[in-house]
Amino acid sequence: MPGSGLWRTKGVEQSIADTDEPDTKLRKDLNAWDLTVFGVAVVIGAGIFTLAARTSGDIAGPGVTISFVLAAITCGLAALCYAEFASTVPVAGSAYTFSYATFGEFIAWILGWDLILEFALAAAVVGKGWSSYLQNVLEIAGIKAATTVSLFGLDFDWGAVLVVTALTVLLAVGTKLSSRVSLVITAIKVAVVLLVILVGFFYINTANYTPFIPPAAEAGSVAHAAGGLDQSLFSLIFGGSSSTYGLYGVFAAASIVFFAFIGFDIVATTAEETRNPQRDVPRGILGSLAVVTVLYIAVSLVVTGMRPYTALATKTGPDGKPIRSTLASAFSDVGVTWAASIIAIGALAGLTTVVMVLLLGQSRVLFAMSRDGLVPQGLAKTGKHGTPVRATLFVGGVVAIAAGFFDAGRLEEMVNVGTLFAFALVSAGVLVLRKTRPDLKRGFRTPWVPFVPIVAIVACLWLMLNLTALTWVRFGIWMLLGVVVYFVYGKHKSVLGRRDREAAAAAPVSKE
Repeated sequence: MPGSGLWRTKGVEQSIADTDEPDTKLRKDLNAWDLTVFGVAVVIGAGIFTLAARTSGDIAGPGVTISFVLAAITCGLAALCYAEFASTVPVAGSAYTFSYATFGEFIAWILGWDLILEFALAAAVVGKGWSSYLQNVLEIAGIKAATTVSLFGLDFDWGAVLVVTALTVLLAVGTKLSSRVSLVITAIKVAVVLLVILVGFFYINTANYTPFIPPAAEAGSVAHAAGGLDQSLFSLIFGGSSSTYGLYGVFAAASIVFFAFIGFDIVATTAEETRNPQRDVPRGILGSLAVVTVLYIAVSLVVTGMRPYTALATKTGPDGKPIRSTLASAFSDVGVTWAASIIAIGALAGLTTVVMVLLLGQSRVLFAMSRDGLVPQGLAKTGKHGTPVRATLFVGGVVAIAAGFFDAGRLEEMVNVGTLFAFALVSAGVLVLRKTRPDLKRGFRTPWVPFVPIVAIVACLWLMLNLTALTWVRFGIWMLLGVVVYFVYGKHKSVLGRRDREAAAAAPVSKE
């Protein structure tokens, strides 16, 4: 039975029934292939082109390959739980919707607020990365044009705003069209990644793999050694001197390269737009994750084999700004400049689809929250193409402002902590729903319950502990802000709360 107040739950049947409302009905255009393309499109991006080289040099050494494996295992465990939920509750909103059916409205709001952090910040961060690669591609073409200019005394990244605006319009026009565009661009970037692996293989020097896990660096002994609030929370609590190299470094790097896997959960947000969600959503989630895991591990082995990890470490340029290693710079360092040019073009294409699918995921979460009244309901209106036009345009506007005017900094770590938090709750939700609603039809069942969900929760919490203490402080502030917004607005505007109040008012008063 639904609870009351903060813990009232929105039943699975009610969630599914709400998808038939004419004004907020999404068009069912997608199949398993479309979902797999979306998954691969969003996951292959910033991580494969930037994180492998930089994280190896700064944090883990060649052991970054182990970090990728640890992150992939965590994602795989969570993916099994997502697949069960998405096939059982085929409704837009992903983890937000799942939590509403299991933990109640307050936790659902917290998770929705968390997903807003994840998708919006990720889209802004990747948009700024796209802009920097655009500048590189323009230079390759002989055009010198900075994508960041001064505007009213502020740094304005017009490249990031350009890509966000164009993709927002594309998503508003139609999800199926977006999938077709994504398919073409994804094919290009997968071809580039395969080329990287093939060419890089011939430049591997096995001596660069030794030591595979470098000795832990003492805090302050190298420029990039992390200490204080900049070291991992686990290292800070248990007395590690730093999170650079050694086992602490491998674990900390796993929490960082986890950013490279973010996105497969967005497949779950499209469940309501899928023709056969019980069958196709699990295939899309697990299929996309399998493809990118193989590619990521291969690329990390290639890049750490081509260059010593010390050569991949972040350096300080003549202007005092950091110079971070990338996949392209690793190829340039061994003299394969033509490959570096192709990588820059592939990265530009790759980051395009990442931004697009992140915007898609954010708009669907906002759409679901709007339909439930926790944010203004006008955002749930769908247009003639069966897409949530208002929510899409609103999300695109906010992300464009963030990407255009704000420094990316360490926002990827904020994205990571938010995503891991969502993964842990979804995994716990599988346990709850198995117990409270064993009668529900499940198109996919997570194997070895309760073992898999419990291990998934532990793995997510472990990676969260290996993020920096400063990231936890920022995350805590964001979540406290979310609690305030819920009590000021969401709690009073909730559609489910209104239904409960109307039912209570209509109920006959007992006479004593």
